[in-house]
Amino acid sequence: MKTLFTNIKMLIQVEKSPVKWVAGNNMSKLPCIEDAFLLVDEGLIKDFGSMKQLPHFDDSESIIELDVTGRMILPSFCDSHTHLVYAGSREIEYVDKIKGLSYEEIAKRGGGILNSVKRLHLATEDELYDSAMERLHEIAGFGTGAVEIKSGYGLSTENEVKMLRVIKRLKETTPLEIKATFLGAHAVPTEFKGRQSEYVDLIINEMIPQVADEKLADYIDVFCDKGFFTPDETERILSAGIKYGLRGKIHANELDFSGGIQVGVKYGALSVDHLEFVGDAEINALLGSDTMPTILPGAAFFLNMPFSPVRKMMDAGLPIALASDFNPGSSPSGNMKFIMSLGCINYKMTPEEVINASTINSAYAMGIQETHGSICRGKVANLYVTTQIPSFEYLPYAYTSNLIEEVMLNGEFI
Repeated sequence: MKTLFTNIKMLIQVEKSPVKWVAGNNMSKLPCIEDAFLLVDEGLIKDFGSMKQLPHFDDSESIIELDVTGRMILPSFCDSHTHLVYAGSREIEYVDKIKGLSYEEIAKRGGGILNSVKRLHLATEDELYDSAMERLHEIAGFGTGAVEIKSGYGLSTENEVKMLRVIKRLKETTPLEIKATFLGAHAVPTEFKGRQSEYVDLIINEMIPQVADEKLADYIDVFCDKGFFTPDETERILSAGIKYGLRGKIHANELDFSGGIQVGVKYGALSVDHLEFVGDAEINALLGSDTMPTILPGAAFFLNMPFSPVRKMMDAGLPIALASDFNPGSSPSGNMKFIMSLGCINYKMTPEEVINASTINSAYAMGIQETHGSICRGKVANLYVTTQIPSFEYLPYAYTSNLIEEVMLNGEFI
């Protein structure tokens, strides 16, 4: 059965053939078609154009026609950095933050990542799956059609594998496109305090081989930052991952100039994420690389951290991706529309730039730019229909309004 959308007020983010990404000044360009049609067939985008170009369809063809007068259609968001498989919330730490404690101070008191680790160890796979599925339903309703999910709250072979098995099960039972990332190097577990190198050895010699043997991950990640893993340790872990076919995706420069960006580029990481601390050396390392700089506005907003110099990075010619960092401690929201608003308000990105950063560029940061992230013939029909809004600029402008009327994933309405 084909679905034909007609009288689309504006069809946004269209392209004739898939591009790698959008960078520099081109991020301010957003290809659109006014008064458009869109044809979906067998889960894929079949055709699109202006209503004047609408082809004639034979009466014998099975087509559902939907008149969406006054509404816009955009490709679904691609959220390339989340931790949405977790056990329980951390609102008590939220109160600690309000009272003035820093991220590092909370972590030293047994909070932060290690708090989530304790909770996850006690949770069953079924409990983790059920709670994560609720979050997936929520973000799908917010317009997200593809999401990367990390492990990292296990910090032991048994529990890291448990998390990744849950993510694999989610892949098999949800219409969202999901990529799994192994993040055993998210923090150092309490029992390895003072023996960090031994924990790195455990990741390399035990965790990575088992994760690879069960084919549980698409990527590997390391938290390369002040107080976490060093550049040398990060290199060791990335090298081990590459041997097993796991490309890197790095947490870098959230807390300081850590060297994580340079290590990520050196080892061909698909993305380096957070990036609150970026200078000329980091920008120069990224230029000419195949690594996507990914900003997580929700975490900086929630933790009251410095804002990444996004405008400087784009002016230098870099692409930028945006992601939610959906997690229980530092960014408890997967609403990518709100992430776009933060991109505009706090990072001075234009509406065109935040749409590019949360679709085409974030698709690249997941490794799915050939199939997702734009309205393009042959790509997966992951899209959403807005309510009647005056312009696409209204999407990040009306930052708390629900402006999504219909969501389609793989050519089916959800």
